[in-house]
Amino acid sequence: MKYVLTGSIGNISKPIAQQLINAGHEVSIITSKSNNIEAIEQLGAKALVGSVEDVAFLTSAFTGADAIYLMIPPKWDVKEWFTYQQEVANNFISAIQANQLKKVVVLSSVGAHMGRGAGPIDGLAYLESKLNELSDIQAVYLRPSYFYYNFFSMIPLIKNMGIMGSNMPADHNLVLTDTSDIADIASDYLLNDKFNGKEILYISSDVKTLGEVTSAIGKSIGKPELSWVQFTDEQSLNGALQAGLSHTLAEGYTTMGAAIASKEIEADYWKNEGKVIIGKIKLNDFVQQFAGAFAHS
Repeated sequence: MKYVLTGSIGNISKPIAQQLINAGHEVSIITSKSNNIEAIEQLGAKALVGSVEDVAFLTSAFTGADAIYLMIPPKWDVKEWFTYQQEVANNFISAIQANQLKKVVVLSSVGAHMGRGAGPIDGLAYLESKLNELSDIQAVYLRPSYFYYNFFSMIPLIKNMGIMGSNMPADHNLVLTDTSDIADIASDYLLNDKFNGKEILYISSDVKTLGEVTSAIGKSIGKPELSWVQFTDEQSLNGALQAGLSHTLAEGYTTMGAAIASKEIEADYWKNEGKVIIGKIKLNDFVQQFAGAFAHS
């Protein structure tokens, strides 16, 4: 089988590639950076260097694939986030149609049911909607929730102010997901051809309040007094801008946090709780990784 993966050699795409290659399949990985070629080839994959904003490149890259893994990569210098996401999604659709591809695994997100109002998730909802318009493909939409690794971005806040925080409340039960759990599920679908029409899969590694997350992280780094502080939306926006994010990104993350706080983002997850795939990596596992990263930061 021939697979084409987007996402370069990131936290999800790389382990997917490793599992597919170990099973004897042909894997091509799309990357925007030529300096990733050596690392990709060391995995045993073929590097396809180009931009997901180039529809001609994508059309060529998808040629001959039996199945593909799609993700819309982040772009930190984008002027308008949703417009960029729409462009990439439309390019994916065009390349899929040009190659008459039939099987697609999509990295979407919890909150995609909202359509709009979830910040960076809006573009993933748009991609789902465009794929749903194609009657001749089978697709699985992986909808993980809040990535554990998002907490790494709070290391400077801990070191400089002795707190963790965002515009989400400490008592909010947050669904947490580890990227390795996502990779395992994506690989399982690709390797075992589990496609069945168009399907939504929610992925949860653990569920904890933000207060519980903060307590566990604090204990792991020798700061048991560490506390979670809820910021206002304005404070959250200004903090993101001060951290160097563009206005569209800062606004997107603030909107996402507000939608999590209002429980809108996870509403469909809880309605479908019986259909959630539970991952292996629990909070206690993650905090050990966090402690290592904190010590070396």
